[in-house]
Amino acid sequence: MKPVPVIESMYVSEEEQLQIKQKEEHIANYIKALATVEEEMEPFKEHKRDLKTNYIENGWLSREEISMAVKAYRLLSDDVDVDQLMDFYKQVSKSIGR
Repeated sequence: MKPVPVIESMYVSEEEQLQIKQKEEHIANYIKALATVEEEMEPFKEHKRDLKTNYIENGWLSREEISMAVKAYRLLSDDVDVDQLMDFYKQVSKSIGR
């Protein structure tokens, strides 16, 4: 293969150029796909914001209570051992005097 000049005194083979071009195409395709997914998710994000606003406006939960509920949901959905977490929390609380 014949080297192709890229920058003065630096050469990249045609194969390396092809690999660079393919990588750039993959990056561009990923960005396009990510933009599509983000766009499709927006109505769900809006619904989530509306749900939070509804609970606050109706006085059912405060912002802090919603925040705690979301944290609890994330822990449960991540299969965190809640008992172990509580034991750890108690130990840390004791050690810092709370």
